[in-house]
Amino acid sequence: MAWVFDLDGVIWLGAEPIPGAAEAVTEVVRSGAGVAFVTNNSFGRRVDVEDKLARQGIEAHGSVVTSAMAVASLVAPAERVLACGGPGLREELAGRGADVVDAATLVASVARPGPKGVIEAVTATGPFDAVVVGYHRDFDYHRMTAAAWAVRGGARLLASNDDATYPTPDGPIPGGGSILAGIATAAGVAPVVAGKPHDPIADLVRHRLGPDGIVVGDRPDTDGWFARTLGYRFGLVLSGVTTAADLPVRPTPDHVAADLAALVRDISDAER
Repeated sequence: MAWVFDLDGVIWLGAEPIPGAAEAVTEVVRSGAGVAFVTNNSFGRRVDVEDKLARQGIEAHGSVVTSAMAVASLVAPAERVLACGGPGLREELAGRGADVVDAATLVASVARPGPKGVIEAVTATGPFDAVVVGYHRDFDYHRMTAAAWAVRGGARLLASNDDATYPTPDGPIPGGGSILAGIATAAGVAPVVAGKPHDPIADLVRHRLGPDGIVVGDRPDTDGWFARTLGYRFGLVLSGVTTAADLPVRPTPDHVAADLAALVRDISDAER
């Protein structure tokens, strides 16, 4: 059985490691199971995610799958893309061979202040084949204007994920889905979403790990339905967004535990 680990709310909360998570992953790896670390956060580059895992004692080289990788798979080489996201998103799009225009750079180049200047810049720079949206904390009204205008000009609206919130040690903050909602509303279109629980990222994971496994996550709306998309079992941990007060949830988890360490221990005990 393969193991798919979510990161935010399972392995860490922001910069803080969740106690026992690294040891639990080590136990799973020692058992010989295939593993993947799958995150809907498209901001960080793959190597940054691997380095953060390594700092917590988890060797993950070549085992990280991000929603940025998934959304980049929907873009053809040489397509012109307006990227509203972080360095991880831009890197995966460039690696795909797309002609990437950073929305932040485009907005910064505007000669005339205000929305009209942004529209003029998009018109002069375009047309775009796609607008690709991911989580980034410096999102603003002008980037929303640029993205919406490009979509209204014919670009496809693609998103790394539609998670409304992002877990931190202090509680949830707005996630990539909240940014996406603003752009989609302004553009008047429904986006194509690549991250969990949707097919593009499921295809990447299934190709790596095969047909049998368990998804461990803290969000039924993403991790739970992602498990169902994969045809895997779902292990819900209560160390992130979902708490015991939220139970019961849909889809119904196959396993529920306080955290990853407890979940791995429970499943190991059951299989003995």
